[in-house]
Amino acid sequence: MKKRWLTVCSLLLCSALLFAAFAPTAQAKGNSTLDLPEGVKTAVERFANLVIDVVNRGLLLVRYPWGSKANSTVDLSKFTLVLEDEFEGSRLNSRIWNHHDQGPRRGGYWDAGQVELRDGNLVIKTSYNEDGKYGPGYYSACVASDYLFEQTYGYFECRCILPAAEGLWSAFWLMNKQVGKDGNPGTNGTEIDIFESPHWYRGKTGRDNSMITSNLHWGGYSFQTKYRNVTIAKANNPYEEYNTYGLEWNKDGYIFYINGVETGRSSAGGVSQVPEYMMLSVEVDGVDSEPIHGWSGNIKNNKDGVLPAEFVVDYVRVYQYNNLVD
Repeated sequence: MKKRWLTVCSLLLCSALLFAAFAPTAQAKGNSTLDLPEGVKTAVERFANLVIDVVNRGLLLVRYPWGSKANSTVDLSKFTLVLEDEFEGSRLNSRIWNHHDQGPRRGGYWDAGQVELRDGNLVIKTSYNEDGKYGPGYYSACVASDYLFEQTYGYFECRCILPAAEGLWSAFWLMNKQVGKDGNPGTNGTEIDIFESPHWYRGKTGRDNSMITSNLHWGGYSFQTKYRNVTIAKANNPYEEYNTYGLEWNKDGYIFYINGVETGRSSAGGVSQVPEYMMLSVEVDGVDSEPIHGWSGNIKNNKDGVLPAEFVVDYVRVYQYNNLVD
């Protein structure tokens, strides 16, 4: 039964991603293979947002209750630390990070003004800004290491507290410029979502909202896109306490960890064999800078005082396999 549900959910989500080919994405994607009128594209994007929500709820039923059967822990003895950012000081380290894709973004906007360093943390704030840089709306941000730091294989980890609000999700992920090309095999670059956090809204009705999801995307962001949900797993009170989220990546596959314990693994799409860069982001669910209901709910449903919500990152560390260190 579980296998059947997974098959159904995978098919539905692939369909949703096809419909979402024209939606704004957190990736550097190529041109769409079709050219639809703006009104049609917006309608398609809105429908895709709803379908993705339905499929995500299905995955919660078939993935999360069983949880990971793995009990292995990450073995750091086989790695050498090659990059560490503790986010000390008052400014983002420009040798590691840049402010990524500022401007309209899904249901809101990305703006460097939403990023600060505070008390040894990177803080990405999501808020409604009446006098925002791009007009009234919901603002968040993304920082990325593209053109500054990229690596093939190794272990990537961040320690963070997730933003506690409906209608948004934070993420720590790896990307490569080739991922956005239609038909591109995963070996030439895969979007590796080490974690995404769309489930805070469940807590409003007393349900468990402590799980995160780990995913893979490859083959472009048009009608040839491919997707694999690797795991939905539980963190420890993630909206109030620090947890670590990690990825071990080698030629055989991807292994995901929470607090050093394995949650799932996959080699779907053919394992990426090229350098990838890191991204830390917060997305607002929606289309054309307008919030609408999606897999994280609707940001407009938050009660007074919930926003601004903050994604608080204590550190990012990157390790390389000992035998691959120059």
